[in-house]
Amino acid sequence: MYLPSKRVLSSAITALRFEDQMETILHWASRHESRMVCVANVHMVMEAYWQPKFAQILHNADLVTPDGMPLVWMLKKMGVPQDRVAGMDILLRLCQSAPSYDVSVFFLGSETNILQNIEHRLIEDFPKLQVAGLRSLPFRPLNPAEDEAVIQEINDSGAGIVFVSLGCPKQERFMAQHRGKIKAVMIGVGAVFPIYAGLLTRAPIWVREAGLEWFYRLVQEPTRLWERYTQTIPPFVWLAVKQLL
Repeated sequence: MYLPSKRVLSSAITALRFEDQMETILHWASRHESRMVCVANVHMVMEAYWQPKFAQILHNADLVTPDGMPLVWMLKKMGVPQDRVAGMDILLRLCQSAPSYDVSVFFLGSETNILQNIEHRLIEDFPKLQVAGLRSLPFRPLNPAEDEAVIQEINDSGAGIVFVSLGCPKQERFMAQHRGKIKAVMIGVGAVFPIYAGLLTRAPIWVREAGLEWFYRLVQEPTRLWERYTQTIPPFVWLAVKQLL
């Protein structure tokens, strides 16, 4: 299946409306196809610009959604009537629609307490959703036996969608290494897990539409995000303007 894309800096971003991207994922999931979906923002695009090996991971992804509003604006400047395809919206839409496709979901990564909160909230929000499993992973690399156990657990669960929360670029590397092994659509959703679990709050819709969600997150996690944003936002703006001109 050919999915149209547009290049933003060195990354090809899938140029499809939100609903079309969700239908594509659900189609793959219903067939248990081993796929990799990257949810791209400015940080991810800059990581790919600076690191050729990571750029190759994004290049090989089956779908790269425009999560950050700057990417949406770039696509619109290039003539694509694009809407935002953000991690939280992806999770909510797929959890809502998965039962209609007979697709179960698996939550991989993050911490045990976060996964417990997610499980409780899913029961309230999506009573028809079949949760195939929830599993945290250690911060260290998995040894071969542990890795094989994770693969087998997910495949034995029958999950069609695996939400992966390990942070960028770790989750993208994990998905690239496990495509062809895990028989499901893997989606890297990063900070969506702690937000959905209630440990962090999502920005109001007007903040998101204004492209200021990064600032809202910075206020909540200044120590972790300050260096990332100061290193990625200014060069992205400069390179984006150069590309458009």
